[in-house]
Amino acid sequence: MTDSSEPGPAVREVRLGATRAEGGTREVSYVIGGDRGLPFTGNRPDRLLVALEVCDDPQFSPQVVRDYVGDLANNPDEWARAAERTYGADIIRLNFTSTKQRGFDAFSEIAPTMERVLAATARPLIVEGSSEPELDSEVFRRCGEAGEGERLLLGTAEADRYRSVAAAALAYDHAVIAQSPIDINLAKQLNILLRETGIPGDRIVIDPYTGALGYGFEYTYSVMERIRLAALSGDADLAMPVISAPADTLTVREVREATPAEQDAIAVAWEFYTAYASFVAGASIVCVRHPLTVKRLHEALEV
Repeated sequence: MTDSSEPGPAVREVRLGATRAEGGTREVSYVIGGDRGLPFTGNRPDRLLVALEVCDDPQFSPQVVRDYVGDLANNPDEWARAAERTYGADIIRLNFTSTKQRGFDAFSEIAPTMERVLAATARPLIVEGSSEPELDSEVFRRCGEAGEGERLLLGTAEADRYRSVAAAALAYDHAVIAQSPIDINLAKQLNILLRETGIPGDRIVIDPYTGALGYGFEYTYSVMERIRLAALSGDADLAMPVISAPADTLTVREVREATPAEQDAIAVAWEFYTAYASFVAGASIVCVRHPLTVKRLHEALEV
């Protein structure tokens, strides 16, 4: 007979970042996951985390963000420092967008940029590659090596390109974002593929791909709920925490067509409601782009 007092299945815990005591240089590390119930039912972890995106090539950041941060957009290390100290981000999401524009010519700057950003902030880092398969194996290798010991969250692995990010994560002891196109079965299959490469389940974070509110978000919400329910039902292949990085939230028509006086407010509102709904659906981390969204999310989570 099973003891009814024994805890049921839970979402796996994943550690991000490494303090000096853990072999890194971060002032704080986080453990996400560990949930034994649905979100906001009293069984969630103590903290949900907000990541702010920093791009090494600002032309790939939305115009409303570039207008707001000004000269910071040209200095990823200063932008990262402001993300932590001015805007209050829990995690910095460093996106190596330069490789999309300059290809192989950008490789020599990856490690120095990583080192400057790591020195500028004490927070853990999410590091995103170029999304160009012919470039990413080298991008991930250089990012992984430059951040060795820091327990980065590298992204993204997808079904048709996961080996390079898995190799960098294994070689330099990092975690991996597993992204699938709003499909619970594909999410499960990708987790299995990553585990077959040697990535343990406690170093995988699921990204179910998040559309903007009003632009497909309801499909993501449903998949995120199903992932959480599967984990709580004992499906070990889906028992990983979830990260949500709403795509194109700040470039939707409503933001683009807003007047200059209204644009920041509308952009933040669109991003906030998408991101907060992602927390409600089960995300442990949400990634946003507008600095003002960070404060608004933290205020909402403290209520």
